[in-house]
Amino acid sequence: MTAPPDDRMTELRQLFFETAGELVQKLNDEAMQLEKSPGDAETARSLRRTVHTLKGDAAACGFRELSELCHEFEDVLGNTAAAASVPELALRAADVFAAVLEAYRKGTKLPSIQALRMDIAHLAHPAPSGTEPAKKKKASAKTSPWSEYDQLAITRAAADGKQVHHVAVQVDPQCGMPIAARQMIQLALSGLGEVLALYPLEGSLGPGDRIEAALASEKPVEQIRAKCSIPSIALNVRVKPLRALAPSYRLPTVSVPDSAGKNKEEDAAPAGAHVTASDATPAGEQSAAAAMPGGPDNVLRVDSERIDNVLNLVGELILAKSMFQQTLLEFGQRFPKDVLRGKFSDAMAFQGRVLNDLQHSVMKIRMVPVDQLFRRFPRIVRDVARQCGKEVDLLVKGGQTDLDKSILDAIAEPLTHMIRNAVGHGIETTEERVRAGKRPQGTLRLSAYHQGNHVVIELSDDGAGIDPDKVRQRALSQGLLTSEQAARLTETETLDLIMQPGFSTAEEITELSGRGVGLDVVHSVLGHLKGTVQIETALGRGTTFRLRLPLTMAIIRALLFCVEGRLYALPLNAVAEIARAFEADIHQVEHYEVLQLRNDVLPLLRLGAKPPTLPETARRKVFVLVIHSGERKFGVIVDEMEGEEELVIKALDDQSITTDLVSGASILGNGKVVLILNMIALMDRFTRGRVAATNTQMSGLLSSVAPVESMASAGGMATPDTRAHCTVGGRA
Repeated sequence: MTAPPDDRMTELRQLFFETAGELVQKLNDEAMQLEKSPGDAETARSLRRTVHTLKGDAAACGFRELSELCHEFEDVLGNTAAAASVPELALRAADVFAAVLEAYRKGTKLPSIQALRMDIAHLAHPAPSGTEPAKKKKASAKTSPWSEYDQLAITRAAADGKQVHHVAVQVDPQCGMPIAARQMIQLALSGLGEVLALYPLEGSLGPGDRIEAALASEKPVEQIRAKCSIPSIALNVRVKPLRALAPSYRLPTVSVPDSAGKNKEEDAAPAGAHVTASDATPAGEQSAAAAMPGGPDNVLRVDSERIDNVLNLVGELILAKSMFQQTLLEFGQRFPKDVLRGKFSDAMAFQGRVLNDLQHSVMKIRMVPVDQLFRRFPRIVRDVARQCGKEVDLLVKGGQTDLDKSILDAIAEPLTHMIRNAVGHGIETTEERVRAGKRPQGTLRLSAYHQGNHVVIELSDDGAGIDPDKVRQRALSQGLLTSEQAARLTETETLDLIMQPGFSTAEEITELSGRGVGLDVVHSVLGHLKGTVQIETALGRGTTFRLRLPLTMAIIRALLFCVEGRLYALPLNAVAEIARAFEADIHQVEHYEVLQLRNDVLPLLRLGAKPPTLPETARRKVFVLVIHSGERKFGVIVDEMEGEEELVIKALDDQSITTDLVSGASILGNGKVVLILNMIALMDRFTRGRVAATNTQMSGLLSSVAPVESMASAGGMATPDTRAHCTVGGRA
């Protein structure tokens, strides 16, 4: 049993959009490689195979414009005289192909392809010396071979039992409106049947040219000829049967369920279609899916939303496990000697192990290699370097490092900003590098590696580095801080200023810089992803940006604590240690609080309100969570510790969030709502508090969180079974 035609075409186009993006990226890679090694015959053949595959897939899905453009581009790839111009033209074609694909996907107006088409025609069919290009164009217009898309339409019509005619109409040379003549012929043909193809294209017809059409019609030949014999337009009309042509590509296959419920592959081409030996795909040619590791039989394309749904269900199971554990604890306290207690414990332990394996398996499905993102950057480096008149080499390492697909997509734009800034700002011009005793070519290094439950992405250059004094002066001139605040900044805090909105060191506005937009995007996105960024620089030697990202944002191991009777959590891996102290041990230094921890002086951030200065207050015990973030180290003062737990993060909508200090929420097994604090926002408050040097900004940070907590409970975060006994912001 086959799927309905409309459903099959929808499924085919979804498959096409998935593979077409990979083909365009592959075209970029091969063009870059061919630019570096112009005589590499294997790369040239691979590039031609990529365009050929994209052409066939586009034609099979009915995307005529893209298929014809690829078909024309193949003529350039087959012209050895144009080999030197192929890399540059291929990169331009990749950009146009990507824009056309995006328009197809969104259903919007197609971008202009005329400029690229003219350049392709110029290279594919260069005009002989002394010959007018218009004559060449006119001659080619009269040839009008059927495109891949037309061949497919003709073949399908013939397979459906339709009579297909080849209609040729000679336009009167005295016709003063050839464009109107084409429209009238097309209108006449449409009244006779289905117009499968019509040449030449609109706007390229001249007086005396010939209009050719493929028409599927059951009307008699004489009626077709009479209908097209329009006075003052048609001089001669010929109609003859048109034999179904063989497509010069292998159509993609789609899986449809048969009568037994099993999947079987069927070609998109109708029965009886064949591939001629002369036009067949070259031996060894594969589509993007077939070229993937493991082969197409081992690769299953699944929509990311389906995986997210499975992960959400795993999260609900983790919540259920917490509820069972809480119930088992209460059962053990009430019936300490009951024999069922041990059996329940064994069953819970077994269920916990299976659930843990299930969670890790689902997380691995979401993981993709960062190379999927890194592959696009060589092209960006090349284009920006040329625009700036620089020579830059990009070295990539660790492309097989896995990262959550949602996080990878989120950092694409920030990382692109950083790479453009590194080439445009970080690396000097060739003349400046030579004067400094460096290689004329700058080097940009991009690497990724795992570090615990995080992925670290490093971007480093061997450029001029960042001058902290210049950054400080620039911030002063832009009014981002005062002279007193600037004097108190450490070097790390000074470098962090380049991540602030509106900050720019560019002296003039260009396409690359000067608008104060760029690195603040990095800071914002990393804050949303609960990641961090660290900057290291040395004048004359270069700069390194180190992005530290969680493997996933869906489930975390968290440390729970209380502040002013409310329950909060921080990612466990963000806390280096937990210290105990009395209020008397906390001292005031330059308007902010510090704690003597062994041989170090630890700056403190107080989440709750500072208690009044009383004798009994000095004996009050507090906990200090020691936080490490790059070179930063500070303590967070909390009232009580509640232990650690695995939390399923639930996002809060914009109406619930009244502060940037909260990044999400979760529900414990006993029904409590716990708010998860945003580490990036805490560090920002800590830094701004030190710069402002006013303790009022450093105290009572969580005073605005209470409305968020109440709305989290009232907004349906808790399940119906647990919402009734939720104790919001306190203990049960």
